[in-house]
Amino acid sequence: MTKRKTKDQREYQKVKVYTKTGDKGITSLFGGKRVPKFSLRIEAVGTVDELSSAIGVVIAEIQKSKGKSQTLPAGRQDYSSKVKKMLNQVQHDLFDIGASIANPNPKYPKETSEFLEKRVQSFEKLIDKMAEVIPDFQCFILPGVGKTGSQLHVCRTIARRAERRIIELSENEKVTPDIIVYMNRLSDLLFTMARFINFKEKKKETIWQLQF
Repeated sequence: MTKRKTKDQREYQKVKVYTKTGDKGITSLFGGKRVPKFSLRIEAVGTVDELSSAIGVVIAEIQKSKGKSQTLPAGRQDYSSKVKKMLNQVQHDLFDIGASIANPNPKYPKETSEFLEKRVQSFEKLIDKMAEVIPDFQCFILPGVGKTGSQLHVCRTIARRAERRIIELSENEKVTPDIIVYMNRLSDLLFTMARFINFKEKKKETIWQLQF
């Protein structure tokens, strides 16, 4: 007697890692349209994916340091758990954003716009809270004083690159407008997170000095 498949087995079919359909440098967009892998839309999707992977390294590093005796000065609130939680949420967001960019004819449902707008607001709220804890930002900062903070700066620069790719794509093709706002604010969030982590780890920031 054949056993009935469970709901999970029905919904999640086994997918092969390789398909061989991209061996000639061509890949598929949402809907089946075939495009070169160097196309701007694929470049944007790939950069968003790269950002998610870089954020994954940060999450692993934060988890690794969990429980270590790193305390903030008295009267300053620790937002470390919120940083990790937000980064996890961002990874899920980026998967959805990548899927939206991979669609050459994206629709703009009200729910998507409202979701992205609320997420941006949550970014701004956390930025403002962390800014109350860390020293005022007065000059350009050079990454490199702490591993996790430096990795967040790498994420910030990838986010900026993803934003540039998406803006360039939007000049000639359809892109959900709220995604650009999201990516812009995300890089601000990652920058502030880097400063917060460095401050908590008692890492003194290296201030840029004019050389010529």
